[in-house]
Amino acid sequence: MRLNFTKMQGLGNDFIVINSLDNSFNENLINIAKLANRHTGIGFDQLLIVESSERADIDFKYRIFNADGQEVQQCGNGARCFALYVFEKKLTSKKKLKVETLNGDIELVINSSSSVTVNMGTPEFKLSKIPANFDSQDKKYIVDGKEIGVLSMGNPHAVILANNIEHLEIHKTAKDIQNSGHFPEGVNVGFMQINSDSNISLRVFERGVGETQACGTGACAAVVYGVENDLLENKVCVSLTGGDLDINYEKGSDVFMTGPAEFVFEGSVEI
Repeated sequence: MRLNFTKMQGLGNDFIVINSLDNSFNENLINIAKLANRHTGIGFDQLLIVESSERADIDFKYRIFNADGQEVQQCGNGARCFALYVFEKKLTSKKKLKVETLNGDIELVINSSSSVTVNMGTPEFKLSKIPANFDSQDKKYIVDGKEIGVLSMGNPHAVILANNIEHLEIHKTAKDIQNSGHFPEGVNVGFMQINSDSNISLRVFERGVGETQACGTGACAAVVYGVENDLLENKVCVSLTGGDLDINYEKGSDVFMTGPAEFVFEGSVEI
């Protein structure tokens, strides 16, 4: 079987996108982890699947698989690539889309600059919904001696404040938090440096992937944590390794993320 795909990237967070509007994609027939290998496969952080929705009020269904083959609920950078893909491939003429995900519905707006604004929905702090196992609900938690913020942006995030993240060794700390037993479905770990009340620098170690060039939901989670703790303004530029994202969040409201998406190449692979 030959699998056709499109390689895309958003701030260096890279994806392959597969058109499965006929619902022909079957993850059980494909070794996703093998395809994701950057030495022997295509190489990508996540696999994005375009599917049709059975709901009249929804334009598309959107599925996401991490590089380890695990299906996950949300990916902010992937959502922007998804929007640009369906528009440029003429699967829709709309520039405002409503898309169904495992975590619920999201709204995507393609801007004139080819950037995409994503309504990422309302952050979730309830421990059972993240999910996270701690004795009681709080704004901050201690894991392996590290103070972290914990929330979900459709996927679980832990946020750690750091004075300087450029040369910070994040692998061990992130793995210790991921393996702490507090996160039954794993967790993405973000390391946030506050440069001003409207700008932060961020590195994210993603579950099932490792450190990536950018993480859209991680950027949202970091800003939410900063706003909720009165450390940041409502509009924040998040500087990631791969580039910048603009995040807009007010307490108790939805999170809006704006950033670029780009096509890299078209390809096919024999399965």
